[in-house]
Amino acid sequence: MEFYENRQAPERALLVGVDTGEYDCDASLAELEELASTAGAEVAGVLSQKLENPNPATYIGSGRLREVKDFCQQNEIDLLIADGELSPAQQRNLEKETGVRVVDRTTLILDIFAQRARSSEGKIQVELAQLNYALPRLRGKGQSLSRLGGGIGTRGPGESKLESDRRHIRRRIYALEETLRQIEKRRNAQRTRRKKDGVISVAIVGYTNAGKSTLMNYLTSAGVLAEDKLFATLDPTARKLTLPNGQAVMLIDTVGLVRRLPHHLVEAFKSTLEEARDADLILNVCDASSAECADHIEVTENLLRELGAEHTPVITVMNKCDLIPSLYDVVTMGKTVCISAKTGEGVENLLTEMEKALSRKRMRATLLIPFDKGGILAEIRQNGQVLSEEYLPEGTRAEVVAEANDLEKYKPYFV
Repeated sequence: MEFYENRQAPERALLVGVDTGEYDCDASLAELEELASTAGAEVAGVLSQKLENPNPATYIGSGRLREVKDFCQQNEIDLLIADGELSPAQQRNLEKETGVRVVDRTTLILDIFAQRARSSEGKIQVELAQLNYALPRLRGKGQSLSRLGGGIGTRGPGESKLESDRRHIRRRIYALEETLRQIEKRRNAQRTRRKKDGVISVAIVGYTNAGKSTLMNYLTSAGVLAEDKLFATLDPTARKLTLPNGQAVMLIDTVGLVRRLPHHLVEAFKSTLEEARDADLILNVCDASSAECADHIEVTENLLRELGAEHTPVITVMNKCDLIPSLYDVVTMGKTVCISAKTGEGVENLLTEMEKALSRKRMRATLLIPFDKGGILAEIRQNGQVLSEEYLPEGTRAEVVAEANDLEKYKPYFV
């Protein structure tokens, strides 16, 4: 008796891009190649074309389309990946001309997110993004699939399969959005509670594969999956970190970013990304060994601005400095620290800078408040926390935690 093992060979993919001069096409295609490999495809070739605008019918020009068709036939290509967002007509025409399945950059990223999502919230966010993207791209199959009634007043073309699918998708989208609204309410309540309890939060943000999870594991032994792949971690992770001065902070690892992150994903993951907006400090982790480091920093800056986090203190963490002889000039956000999350080099300096940045945010103080100024404690409780109260003949002695700026006006009552 002979046994055979069934192995599914990776799909052979051809990458196609249009260089309109709007962005660095070569860098974008290199990133698309990494995305395709992360999704499990084997990249057999890369083709690009300079055009003022993508062809509205076929994305690329007719001459380059013939080249793509010949390449697909000669190299047994299973999948064509476009480095842009295709319209339903472009996708349909490309499939018809080449005879292979066609996906675009957005679909590819959504597929990777679907593979990586582990938590129920992550799966909901990915499904919502996929449905919002798929809804306008549904294709009908004619009247043959119309649903016909069985009695008087119900005869006729009825509801087509396309209309039925759209209705079901819209219903599912509404249910997912409602679930996410409940999750967002819970997140907001947790953030409010943390602020009131004086919990300091530090968000780790940055480009995908910059070493955020490796840094998280080094600082907190969180055990987060850290691989040399794009979007190795998708679900946010929070762990306690004790700084050298004894101050405890909550370190939050967030989802990685890429160029032209699909709008549907930004919307779906907004509740997760808002951890950065409400953090007391942001660590912007960058891959110092990448030639695209400056572009990666710009992508992160733009997203933080979009989330409304541009006023939050930022420390730019140049990671993987052990892989380069010296750090070249690059414009960064806030204070810059060079580290290697893998070896631990420079991490002590990073912790020192975190202490300095956080010392200006929240502070603990002991106040002696006269009885006729009792309303001060009520004011502090609104955004801070009263840890203890003791009634003395001179007034109320209270230990509090609050924003340094808020406590400044109560300086006369400091003990």
